Amino acid sequence: MTLILAGIVAFVLVQLGIGWWASRRVASDDDYLVAGRRLGATLAGFSIFATWFAAESVMGASAAIADEGLAGGRADPLGYAVCLLLLGVLLASRLRATGCVTLAEVFRQRYGTAAQRTAACIMIPTSLLWGGAQIRAFGEILAFETPLVIDVAIVVATLLVIGYTLLGGLLGDVMTDLVQGAIVLLGVIVLAVAMVMKLGGPGEAMSLIEPGQLSLTAPGESIWVRIDTWLVPVIGALVVQETASRVLACRTATVARRAALFGGGLYLVFGAVPVVIGLLGAHLGLDIPGDARDSFIPAASRMLLPPLAYVVFIGALISAILSTVDSTLLAVGAIASHDLLPSHRMSARGRLLAARLAVVAAGIACCGIALRADGILDLVMESDAFGTAGIAVVGVAGLLTRFGGPWAASAALAAALATSVLVRVPVEVDAPFLTSLAVSGLVFVAVGTWEHLRRRTAPPASPV
Repeated sequence: MTLILAGIVAFVLVQLGIGWWASRRVASDDDYLVAGRRLGATLAGFSIFATWFAAESVMGASAAIADEGLAGGRADPLGYAVCLLLLGVLLASRLRATGCVTLAEVFRQRYGTAAQRTAACIMIPTSLLWGGAQIRAFGEILAFETPLVIDVAIVVATLLVIGYTLLGGLLGDVMTDLVQGAIVLLGVIVLAVAMVMKLGGPGEAMSLIEPGQLSLTAPGESIWVRIDTWLVPVIGALVVQETASRVLACRTATVARRAALFGGGLYLVFGAVPVVIGLLGAHLGLDIPGDARDSFIPAASRMLLPPLAYVVFIGALISAILSTVDSTLLAVGAIASHDLLPSHRMSARGRLLAARLAVVAAGIACCGIALRADGILDLVMESDAFGTAGIAVVGVAGLLTRFGGPWAASAALAAALATSVLVRVPVEVDAPFLTSLAVSGLVFVAVGTWEHLRRRTAPPASPV
């Protein structure tokens, strides 16, 4: 067994060990899905940061920035940092105050059962696409470091992820986030420093960055494409179960707000490290084919780091990926078992079993998506754009206002989903997410106004 493979196995065993430790503290679906609602601001905030700072941030975004300059980093890390800060400012405390377990349950509380189930059916594919991106990243690393071909590596990665997720639930996920996040941060900082030294020191390295690399726009793109590129991560990822689970697991609404702001601040600060790696990595002369762009970080770290540091760095990447996939599978498990199945008729043990079975099904689905994907970042962007405009419109309106009822919510969700499909298949438009967001918002306002007028003109109830 090579040193690299031994390191990968060691990191996976640590993950499984933490999951086993957490499993001993799981007695119900509430423990499994929202950690018994006992998280503090620091732990929850760091977990929010670590959940997002994974494959797409370190591998996908760095590779995109190396190819396209800062324009390749608009979604991640810049857009997602803004998204998390907005979550803290606008929604986190209100979301925690609902006392729900899932986002779809928030929709039921505010709009009714039809909106809950419609939202669940949109959120699940979105999370599966996100999970597919992470499993694809894990498979890319395994294929890069072992004799396994990419498809076999993805299947192996899936089996490991499912086994890890079944054990500890959200508590295990959050605890591993603390360790994994610290290690991966140390790893990318060490890689950035090694890259700077390889290129001749800080002054010489920074002088290599070309003015064109610092542009936030891609050549030839329209204003609508620019707006859409920012809106997908900022708005499309604002209301998602992976982040909401940590907000809902906080002790109080005030703690939830602080956690989201802390996580967003960490993302804004440390998200700059992959940006530096991408900008400088373009001048390393790495020979990476276009269809293997996501191997940029493993290739750069192998070139620059000594063997032991390289083993730790690759292990840290795998740990971060495992943690993020864990969050995704738990999100699907929570929504499927809590919002689509008749969980109110089940015992506590039955609800916990249903959640774990849903995790297994989600892992298999993510594997299928990863096997058919072209790249990590493409899957992430697709997950944020798939019907999420309606989730954002209805979710934000439901948490911040009393406008709109069951008909408005269901109509807006359906309109966003239909639009997101239509603008990609029969008709291609420059700004598909912006179009979906606008249509969903207009439908919500129109139907919500009709509901309001209908209530005002309804005849008064007969006296009893």
